[in-house]
Amino acid sequence: MKKFCISFLIVAIIILSGIGLTTSENQVQTEYLRIHIRANSNAECDQTVKYKIKDAVVLYLTPFIAECKTKKDAQNMLNSRLGGVVAVADRVLKENGFNYHSNASVKREEFPTRVYGSLELEKGFYDALIVNLGSGEGDNWWCVVYPPLCFTGGKGAYEYRSKILDVINDFFKKEKT
Repeated sequence: MKKFCISFLIVAIIILSGIGLTTSENQVQTEYLRIHIRANSNAECDQTVKYKIKDAVVLYLTPFIAECKTKKDAQNMLNSRLGGVVAVADRVLKENGFNYHSNASVKREEFPTRVYGSLELEKGFYDALIVNLGSGEGDNWWCVVYPPLCFTGGKGAYEYRSKILDVINDFFKKEKT
């Protein structure tokens, strides 16, 4: 009976946490924190370096994201590491012979509907780490920083991990022992 009550409480918390995520058709309130790396242009060389920078920025941020327990933690961490993100991006640009630089900020912007695997993020306003390379007018690479969708797998092998599901699984493992 104890396990049933605890399971019911956990399910109720999960369901209630999903209520009220959308405030209007054009404004989405979520616990997602996105990342967008915007290329200088759509020229092949700018798009190629964008992916090299993506790999370097993900590698740089992964150990810090792993410590974040909430979206607010992730936002604070990103704000405190903006200089490091720019340094990583600028280093990769320089190593690849580009004479333009990057800039980074964490801000709220409107985004179109995007799909990443089985995850669909509806059109709306999201908080995001924005990394502009040069003019930032080219196509972008995007993913989700929190929950750490892009920061759990190896190079090119990303998987979605739910912190809530991890806590629930840990709880039931402890109950069995």
